[in-house]
Amino acid sequence: MIFNNIKIFSQNVQKNSLIMNTILEVKANFNIVFIQELSWSTIHSIPSSRNCEEEFLVGIINHPNWLTFARSSEAKNDYLRVIIYVNIRLSSLCFSHCKDVIKHRDILLISFFNNNNIFWLMNVYPNSSHSALKYLKDTKVCIWNLLIMTGDFNIHDSLWNLSFSHYSSISDDLIIITDSFDLELSIPTN
Repeated sequence: MIFNNIKIFSQNVQKNSLIMNTILEVKANFNIVFIQELSWSTIHSIPSSRNCEEEFLVGIINHPNWLTFARSSEAKNDYLRVIIYVNIRLSSLCFSHCKDVIKHRDILLISFFNNNNIFWLMNVYPNSSHSALKYLKDTKVCIWNLLIMTGDFNIHDSLWNLSFSHYSSISDDLIIITDSFDLELSIPTN
């Protein structure tokens, strides 16, 4: 399968499950959906082997038209903040979660094959301390053919928004990272 155009949608849903459900229903014409600050909710109550009260199974929203890629939570109440949905129409491209390449709770890296080449996609959520960007800057990873690194970077800077009169040093980190992956910064569209 030769894949010429990838339609990608990216949004911070601010833990709103209604927005997540709406995106998965309405954005079916997109190939890939990147979500930041996803909603974790109770899926089902389950019997407990430890006590007589039921426990709650907490998880992410799944949809039958989308392949879901997310890291598993390493600790209870340690909910992850990035997820990638791939439209099932693209399942022949053999998408894979690359958790052995990048090990950070707020960075999700997936790969796929096309014409005997491997391509990478990355979803990032930098928290208020920008630990994900610091991790990417300080960690040497061997990723070539990174098509896109998207996310809610929470960086307000005069470099890309003239309405802000200040400069943020974390912007330098973002520029260093994009340069290291041979990417270009782009301005989001609404």
